[in-house]
Amino acid sequence: MKSDHPIGIFDSGVGGTSIWKELHALMPWENTIYLADSRNAPYGNKSREEIISLSKKNTEFLIKAGAKIIVVACNTATTNAITELRNSYNIPFIGIEPAIKPAALQSKTKNIGILATKGTLSSDLFHKTSESLTNHVQITEVIGEGLVPLIEEGLVNSKEINVLLKKYMQTMMDANIDYLVLGCSHYPYLITFLKDLLPNHVTIIDSGEAVAKQTKAVLEQHQLLSTQKAPPLLQFYNNASIGPLKLLLKDYDDVIKVDYKEF
Repeated sequence: MKSDHPIGIFDSGVGGTSIWKELHALMPWENTIYLADSRNAPYGNKSREEIISLSKKNTEFLIKAGAKIIVVACNTATTNAITELRNSYNIPFIGIEPAIKPAALQSKTKNIGILATKGTLSSDLFHKTSESLTNHVQITEVIGEGLVPLIEEGLVNSKEINVLLKKYMQTMMDANIDYLVLGCSHYPYLITFLKDLLPNHVTIIDSGEAVAKQTKAVLEQHQLLSTQKAPPLLQFYNNASIGPLKLLLKDYDDVIKVDYKEF
């Protein structure tokens, strides 16, 4: 692997672009290649075996494309498949998990909420993390059923999204939370709506910035940070419609390349 090889990123769909934006903001000189497996989204309703199989398929695509590190920009894929990926491939992996520990440590009401997919909330890795904190805080878990498909269709600003979020956030407010942890990389695109629905004292946490910092640290550790002077190559592939991908990345239209690709 060479330092000018790209950072590989995959997600069950377009939501992981929220992670890509943090990576690009921190390391704007790095080449990246992003894989959106929108044809199989959402992963949250699939079995662990299916999630592992899809994650391996995505990983192999990125390795063939020359990735020097792979960011699993999907909570469900991380919590269900990252151990298997690390055991199967000789490349560094960075995962994304709900940031429940910092929320639990900082909560004043000792009540925190987690909005995530069924696949994340039911995973062994999530349960191990959450169980270690239950002596300190009460955790309210809500499955964001229906949110990912709407975001995948480009309906971020839709009435349907708003109706679902009102219902889910009412559960959180009834539990007196003061921290809301976003457990899906699609959900940062809903933060504006969430802030409108929640009281001002509720802090919303997502994992994007922490993932970017960890990725940079691992690249430094392996002496793989890019030293190139040329503008980076920023590639995005989707195996379904590229419309939602282009919509979420419209601010980067002049520097990115977005394509449909079978994988």
